[in-house]
Amino acid sequence: MTSIRVLIADDQVMVRQGFTVLLDAEPGIEVVGQAVNGLDAVAKVAELEPDVVLMDVRMPELGGIEATRRIAGQPDATTRVLVLTTFDLDDYVYEALRAGASGFLLKEASAADLAHAVRVVAAGDALLAPNVTKRLIAEFSRMSGAPRAPLKERVGDLTERETEVLSLIAQGLSNAEIAERLVVAEQTVKTHVSRILVKLGLRDRTQAAVYAYETGLVRPSGY
Repeated sequence: MTSIRVLIADDQVMVRQGFTVLLDAEPGIEVVGQAVNGLDAVAKVAELEPDVVLMDVRMPELGGIEATRRIAGQPDATTRVLVLTTFDLDDYVYEALRAGASGFLLKEASAADLAHAVRVVAAGDALLAPNVTKRLIAEFSRMSGAPRAPLKERVGDLTERETEVLSLIAQGLSNAEIAERLVVAEQTVKTHVSRILVKLGLRDRTQAAVYAYETGLVRPSGY
């Protein structure tokens, strides 16, 4: 079994070393490098071709958002970016999602949560945990102030069922939970998700959730 290759990008030595120790102790995961800032992260991704980058948002020389944008924007990019964040809900995190990040990870995460997050993202899914990512996306879709394109123009190519699935993705439901809600097979949900991503030109579930909020398909609670 091939190990998941991870790069840790954080300007704090203790954070890098701590995550390295935790991940190297996990079966099937290997930390292949560390980066001290965004520029270093971009260079290390090109050099080491990791499967996943744990990316801090605030770093010197080049921040995590721009580094994420450069990594995700590469032709045929395969490296996934998992943003390191805290509960303070700073607006940089939402921008990181728009830049191409595949999800969030709290810096206070347990070893089990850390390993789970890496495996989920490496598998090509997005880390869209209802207790973290959904709340952050909702918060920053309120705060972004970005103009929303008319809903009919943005999601008009989707079928009624695909639109329903997109809405449930944005609410933080997994494929299994969506399947249960709609009383269909999980494989059917996976097919719908794949078609949604292709039709909307999106790379993963997290971008789909952001898209749903920005088009107004899903409104943040209270709005």
